[in-house]
Amino acid sequence: MLRRAQVLLVLWCTVVASLATSTPAAVPRLDLLSLESGYHGIVKENETLVEVTPRIRGVDAPICNFRIVNKHHGEAPFEIILKDQEKGEAELRAKKTLNCEKRKNYKFDIAAVSCSGEQSENATVHISVADINEYAPAFLEPSYVRQVDEGRLYEEVVRVEASDRDCTPKFGDVCKYEILTSDQPFIIDNEGVIRNTEPLDYERSHNHILTVVAYDCGMKQSVPVMVTIKVNRVCKLGWKGVPERIDYAPGTGREELFPDAELDLCDVPCNVRTVESRVSLQTSHIGKGCDRDTYSVQSQRKLCGASTESIDLLPNPGLGTEWTKNLPSDDGHESDQIFEFDGNTAAVVPNSVLEESLSRTFTVATWMKHKQSPDNDHHTKEHIICSADDHKMNRHHYALFVRNCRLILLLRRDFSEGDLNIFRPAEWRWKLPQVCDNEWHHYAVSVQFPDIQLFVDGQEFKSEKKNPEIIDDWPLHPTKGINTTFAVGACWQGSDGKMKHYFKGYLAGLSVLLHKNERPEVLACLHKCKESLEVPAMELLEPGMELLTNSDLTEMTIEGDNKTNLEVLLRKVGYINLREFPTPGRRNVHISTTITCERGRPVKVPAVESYVQVLQPQQPTIEVNGTGNVAREYEDFRLGVRVFTDVHITVTGDKDNNKEWKKGEPMTVIEKKLDSCTVSVYPPLNPDHETLTLPSNMMAQFGIVAKVSRDGVVVSGADMIYNYEQVLRQIQYTNKKPAYYLNRVFKLLCSELNGRFTSNEYVQTLTVIHPRSPNKPDATSDPLPEVTSQPVVKEVDSVVVEASVAPAHAKMDRHHAELKPAQTLNDIYLGDTQSVVATGSHAVTIIIVVCVGFLVFMIVLGVIRIRAAHHRSQQEETADTEMAWDDSALTITVNPMELADTHRPKTAANQAGPQVAQSGHVPNDSSDEDEDDDSKEQGPRVGQLDSIHLEVIRRTERLSQVTQMEVLIIAFLALAATSTAAPVEPEASVRVSFVSPPHSYSHGLDLMPAATQYLTADDSQLQNVQMIHSDPDPVPAVLSGAELDAFAASFMSNEPRFFHQFPHERSLLANVELRASQNLPPLRIGSIRPGSPFIRA
Repeated sequence: MLRRAQVLLVLWCTVVASLATSTPAAVPRLDLLSLESGYHGIVKENETLVEVTPRIRGVDAPICNFRIVNKHHGEAPFEIILKDQEKGEAELRAKKTLNCEKRKNYKFDIAAVSCSGEQSENATVHISVADINEYAPAFLEPSYVRQVDEGRLYEEVVRVEASDRDCTPKFGDVCKYEILTSDQPFIIDNEGVIRNTEPLDYERSHNHILTVVAYDCGMKQSVPVMVTIKVNRVCKLGWKGVPERIDYAPGTGREELFPDAELDLCDVPCNVRTVESRVSLQTSHIGKGCDRDTYSVQSQRKLCGASTESIDLLPNPGLGTEWTKNLPSDDGHESDQIFEFDGNTAAVVPNSVLEESLSRTFTVATWMKHKQSPDNDHHTKEHIICSADDHKMNRHHYALFVRNCRLILLLRRDFSEGDLNIFRPAEWRWKLPQVCDNEWHHYAVSVQFPDIQLFVDGQEFKSEKKNPEIIDDWPLHPTKGINTTFAVGACWQGSDGKMKHYFKGYLAGLSVLLHKNERPEVLACLHKCKESLEVPAMELLEPGMELLTNSDLTEMTIEGDNKTNLEVLLRKVGYINLREFPTPGRRNVHISTTITCERGRPVKVPAVESYVQVLQPQQPTIEVNGTGNVAREYEDFRLGVRVFTDVHITVTGDKDNNKEWKKGEPMTVIEKKLDSCTVSVYPPLNPDHETLTLPSNMMAQFGIVAKVSRDGVVVSGADMIYNYEQVLRQIQYTNKKPAYYLNRVFKLLCSELNGRFTSNEYVQTLTVIHPRSPNKPDATSDPLPEVTSQPVVKEVDSVVVEASVAPAHAKMDRHHAELKPAQTLNDIYLGDTQSVVATGSHAVTIIIVVCVGFLVFMIVLGVIRIRAAHHRSQQEETADTEMAWDDSALTITVNPMELADTHRPKTAANQAGPQVAQSGHVPNDSSDEDEDDDSKEQGPRVGQLDSIHLEVIRRTERLSQVTQMEVLIIAFLALAATSTAAPVEPEASVRVSFVSPPHSYSHGLDLMPAATQYLTADDSQLQNVQMIHSDPDPVPAVLSGAELDAFAASFMSNEPRFFHQFPHERSLLANVELRASQNLPPLRIGSIRPGSPFIRA
């Protein structure tokens, strides 16, 4: 058995050996193009997987393993793991996380091993460890401290340095430094060098502490480090403690500029002999050289006590001062109004403003800003004012002009002032640097011939030997028919008929005072600035020290030998602006100092610059209030009504506004000023019966002037509010004809500082209380009252109108014709009861009517006399009432005559008329007879109208409220009523006049052509009617009585259609009067409401 097993084993081995001998085993190979290139891999510090290029893979044999076969540089902490046996792929991993900072690269060989144990050739693997930004930069020092001197700029104050432990430049190098502390005068560059951007000041900061950080190239920030820079005080010659800016609030008074000033000489090796400091305030850029009051020229002159007779040649454009309206100017609110002359503009002053020739004594003054001509033509004349011949010749009578930077006054004597053959001074030439410095200056020339004085900026010019240069000339020779033209800004050339020698610059406040000279102190006041430097108290001045100022107090010089006293004085230098509302802005202050040592050696002290910032003032609010509506009776308006009885003016927004002065008035009425108040009225006043009266004595006492015109009143002159209130409350309005108006409206507007601040527009209404119209009597119940025979006469726009009184009872006329009681057209057409005029055809009817009338008369006689007496007391009121608006219905009062047969022709047209007694008056008639006794004259027959006068009186201020048709209606009614009152002479004349009130508009005349056309239309039955307007003696047209009767009949038959065509709702007050010759009783039409239906008899 054992032997058999041995035989089988031998056989197996023999077979295997034979197989092996016949097929050799395969050798694996690494999948590389070239074994020399090998593998390259990268692994991050915080990872283990190595990214290998190309991929590790074995081919040509089944791969069962990879092994690291050679380690070139010691340990290789890697392993190869077979990932896919079929493909023969593997990955390379680190056995632990690597550290780039310790070792950046690894190198070793690998080989692939087949399943048969065959091993491939070796290939080299190069591994690089990729760095990550795991470390932040760190400064080499925990803090930095350096010291520097003040007043210097350093290239390097200190250098800071940081490092990074990362292994690669990307994360291991420091790429940036930064100062985290803001608002510090330092910068740092990328090398860590810190430098200052401005000289350091020990007074501002003794040291500067900075926080600095570093960044690597991956922008990882380091921990901050503190850098301390200490400033060493270095003595600097000059002033210390002078602020750069000083704020000034308006109304705070004096403000000290340099309370902490100190002069540091830094131990200069100098025995001080003299020290001098000059402080200057720069104000040339404000207004006309400094901050002055912005009142008008007239107000400034009043405040300085100047003569009120001065003539303003450049006034603000307005009513009566139109010659300056075409000159370019500013608004005049920030200062008095400034006029620009550009070399092409000029103004001609009317002859009524200034005399043709100046007197031997006068003063001409002006503000002027002028610069030298750019073309440097020294011979160009630039006239400020000039009076020259108006035509034919070019003689200059007098002038003030600029030439070659000289101010020149020309004053030619007239032939009447002396011998024509004697030379006299005629031209004065002052050479002044101010003329061409392009700054504002005030010039005043006072003449008391032959003495001339020049004042520049309020100071008298000191004459020198050849300054001024005086030129003599002949007097002007006499001429005939030659007048003068006075111009501002140029000179008129009479022969050429045009202006020449134009002025280029700016002028303001140009005025002339005739027959007297302005006082020097007034000229100084006009120039005085409201802002200035305030000098220290004189008791602070020690011996050996001197303080000097200029006239404007804008420059101050302190000099002496005492440095300590200089510092004390400079600390007390102040600034003040007395203007209540100063111009806001910056005023520069300059301090220059000079030190002189022994032996005359000067020490230069740096100049100091500062500025005063004037803050914006609080804007005031001017409020005008009072009782806005006041009602007065007719008689009050005739005697005069005060317009602003209780007006009050207050200024709000002021700290003292709540303080009370007296009588409830606030303190502002005496502390604040106004310079103008304007009272306007619209429509304009009618000078025929309306006036505005001002308290002239009070205004003269206050120095306030006024201009009165139809449009109102302008009160001007700077004065306290209280005085303005007193003047305004005394303004009185008088109206002789108040019935023309329902009310009168006045508007009041006040201003301060030449219109810079204005008040609200206060409206004052004066209401006219119109008396009520007396109640119209009822024809059926009340008898008619007795009245006087003399009608009330009223004058309306130069046309006399007899205003009829209330309806009169029956009376006898001057021809002893008995008259029936007056009846109205309401009684005839509109009344509820129709009263028919007695026209009986036989004596019985007449007797019955007379008897009944007599009985009625006796019963009511007592009542009539009582009411007549009461009526007389109200006649004046009734007359005024006629002017008032009446909304009642149509009321036409007719006074028909009782026509006697003996006084009328027996015509077919009038035989049916009433019979009148031929003798006797109405019993107990107490009315007076007409004093004009012309009964002996032979007049027309009683009851016949030989002429008709229609006066349509328009009693309304607005003609637009009354249509043309309404006026025509009145005329038609009057003509229709004429035929009712009495027959008309065949050749009667008709005269119709339309009288408008004084305040009617001119287009009211347009009513006349339309009325004429309508009345004379083909179908109007009137072909010869003439319409006139307020003509005292018109030429009447010829109109036959038959035509008039036909027109009346036609009108009455077509009346409903007429009114239906014009159904107006408004009422019209109009009086139409028919007057016949021989003083026949009038026909009165009172009021008409168009659209009222007629009831024809």
